[in-house]
Amino acid sequence: MQVPLYAQLAIALGLGLLVGFQRERAGSAIAGIRTFALITLLGAVAALLAQPYGAWTIAAGWIALGAIVVVANVAKLRSGEVDPGLTTEAAALLMFGVGALVVTGPVEMALAAGGAVAILLHFKAPLHQFVERVGEGDVGAIMRFVLITLVILPVLPDTSVGPYGVWNPFRLWLMVVLIVGIQLGGYVAYKLVGARGGTLMAGVLGGLISSTATTVGYARRAAGEPKATTAAAAVIGIAGTVVFARLAALVAAVAPHAFRSIAPPLLAVGLAAGAAAAVATWRAARGEAHDLPEQSNPAELRPALLFAAIFAVVLLLSAFAREHLGSQALYALAIVSGVADVDAITLSTLQLVGRGLDAEVAWRVVIVAALSNLVFKAGTVAALGPRALAVRVGLLFLAPLAAGLLVVLVGWPGRG
Repeated sequence: MQVPLYAQLAIALGLGLLVGFQRERAGSAIAGIRTFALITLLGAVAALLAQPYGAWTIAAGWIALGAIVVVANVAKLRSGEVDPGLTTEAAALLMFGVGALVVTGPVEMALAAGGAVAILLHFKAPLHQFVERVGEGDVGAIMRFVLITLVILPVLPDTSVGPYGVWNPFRLWLMVVLIVGIQLGGYVAYKLVGARGGTLMAGVLGGLISSTATTVGYARRAAGEPKATTAAAAVIGIAGTVVFARLAALVAAVAPHAFRSIAPPLLAVGLAAGAAAAVATWRAARGEAHDLPEQSNPAELRPALLFAAIFAVVLLLSAFAREHLGSQALYALAIVSGVADVDAITLSTLQLVGRGLDAEVAWRVVIVAALSNLVFKAGTVAALGPRALAVRVGLLFLAPLAAGLLVVLVGWPGRG
């Protein structure tokens, strides 16, 4: 993106003011709103001077800024002020680089970096609380996610192998990383929120981490605590709604070219689920805190391998069904596999879209799998929870089930 010179200086100034505002509000003795504005402007000017005189101007500016930071800290120590933190100093040096990046480009990266600095500085307390809440087991699981993402994924071959050529080790494992990453994001949010949260938060986080596990947990809770039935129904309904949002996000990530064809009917069914969940949430005790069931860290190697195996099998069965039995057989596979895992059949269907499967068939298959999963969860509630909860959840799921069946049978306007 080409940005005029005056706009580059304005962006650098704005980012400096943003970070400086946060530092001054935090009571930093090293640099505040004016200083950070000057630092980013210095970086931008140094980058402008680098165009006729060479990149040494940027290096010289960075070194000079580092010297200023050292002098400021020495002055603090001599005055008897002891501050072991280096956050402001590191932010100052980084914002000089951000100012230079505004000029050298890409400016989008500079905006993202400056915004990230402001966010990291502002959320100091929640981040420290998150670190305190994370146990040794969680640290190990996060490191295993690093193993899954940064160690295993890059070394896998990006070639098609196996029957029908549907197994691509790199792309298959990339889907594992995607699913585990979404679940891990929900788990991190759960750790940030803590052990207590409102009904809405419990449902959203439960849907991100595992809607099935959330359903089982709240069904068991309602069985032992009948007063929690109304809240449990609301949480289960919200978690079921989040599933449709997750599926739409998967479409956007895996098959962006087909997003406009697949996402609208999917989100329409999700809207029906959300409307029913909203009514249930309104009926629940608003503002009342509910203990969130203990969630297990999804970034474990064994569940990742299990999902990879399920995904590979479903992918192979989908290709077989389409090749020998016709696209209609995909619906039967969606009903069966949707009971166990909606993500696997969704991802395998999206893979087939890239191999020529009609988008209309794809969104129907995904919706059928999601409806199958809803029926399974309703049965789980009936088996584990009290009768009152089973009735409430059954009524909640009627809306998305009816909407889903209507869309699948009648079609989507403009798409057959």
